[in-house]
Amino acid sequence: MKREYWIILIVYIAMQLSSFFGIPLYAGLFRHLGINVQLAIPYWLITSFSIALIIILFLLRKEMKDHNRSEKRSSIGESIIWAISGVFLALFAQAIAANIERLIGIPMGSENTKDIIKIINTLPLTILVSSIFGPILEEIIFRKIIFGSLYKRFNFFVAALISSLIFALAHMEPQHIIIYASMGFTFAFLYVKTNRIIVPIFAHLAMNTIVVILQSVYK
Repeated sequence: MKREYWIILIVYIAMQLSSFFGIPLYAGLFRHLGINVQLAIPYWLITSFSIALIIILFLLRKEMKDHNRSEKRSSIGESIIWAISGVFLALFAQAIAANIERLIGIPMGSENTKDIIKIINTLPLTILVSSIFGPILEEIIFRKIIFGSLYKRFNFFVAALISSLIFALAHMEPQHIIIYASMGFTFAFLYVKTNRIIVPIFAHLAMNTIVVILQSVYK
């Protein structure tokens, strides 16, 4: 794996762990300034995700320029079609996975999603994290780097399965491995089909936004 990829993984892990000191830091600062302490969590999420995204995009700047010269990609028109179709593919795959989990006795509903909705209700601006920053970072980490590296050594199924398992563990919801696997396979398929990471990013971004809106409206 490229040196830049290892650095990106370290940055991503550091971002995830930063809440252990970042949130208390913001809470203490907000308490001192007389600001609602509950805002410490959403503001730290926005801060940490923004910083991580800027650093990671900076590290990938040269690769993105080189990749843009590659001819082994789908056309812009095809990519747009796959990006839009990918949203429906992801929602359909997630619906099937949710029903499978229900049939085998796994409780429906994601605690991770519920926590995100609570945070967004506290500070609506946090939707930037769930609907933009998060999907971009996750597709770069789990599809471009982890899946992409595995795909060079294994077949599609093995690479997608392993990266999806890591994807589920990163969300601290291994019980929903079927749902995360369905998402992982869908986004990996879109990436392989088009060789453009922007395609699964768009599908992931749109899917997250739809889920957040539906959860917020229908509770």
